[in-house]
Amino acid sequence: MKRKQIRLWDLPTRLFHWLLALGVIGAIVSGQIGGNLLEWHGRIGLLIIGLIVFRLVWGLLGSTYARFGHFFPTAAKVKAYLKGEWKGPGHNPLGALSVFGLLGLIAVQALSGLFANDDIAFVGPLFDLVDKNLSNRLTGLHHFAANLLFALIGLHLVAIAYYVHVKKDNLLKPMLTGWKETEHGEHARGGGLLALVLSLALACGAVYGASGIWLPEPPPPAPAAETPSW
Repeated sequence: MKRKQIRLWDLPTRLFHWLLALGVIGAIVSGQIGGNLLEWHGRIGLLIIGLIVFRLVWGLLGSTYARFGHFFPTAAKVKAYLKGEWKGPGHNPLGALSVFGLLGLIAVQALSGLFANDDIAFVGPLFDLVDKNLSNRLTGLHHFAANLLFALIGLHLVAIAYYVHVKKDNLLKPMLTGWKETEHGEHARGGGLLALVLSLALACGAVYGASGIWLPEPPPPAPAAETPSW
């Protein structure tokens, strides 16, 4: 079949992808170093929450290949791919499993971090909504899921390298330019301005809710008892 250039990834999807990659790198670095960088770790976590919510909405309202319904990895699709019978642009069924796995695990990380604490000076922005025992359990989940995330990111990078060097299919270039040369598929459609505005609005609302700035101020500490002069 004749190969052709198609518009594959829209600009919002590409910006989301690279901003999330930078956010995850920043969260890992700031979390590993700790100290004063934990404040930035928390801020990056809020950014990641906004990005995840944006992607969830864009996955319903965005352009053709960004929609979850287009690349949802059903058993039939996975089976066809493993047999070499699946053809199409965008995420292949195994790649789609990786996408959903990464999104889900990053969401768990970000959400658990909202209630976490380090037993020293840092607490998540929604720490006051739970008791200390639950916060400790969520902190443990936050640390445990980080190890799973490292493994999944490593697998993701290995798969990309395999496609580039073995299958001669550069997955990075379309995520940079938006265009892909392929024998299958048509230009992406949909994902207009209204969908973008709604996705951004809901993402901003999620960041506001996760930031905890809407919580009432804690009561001031009780004044110290005066020592009698005698």
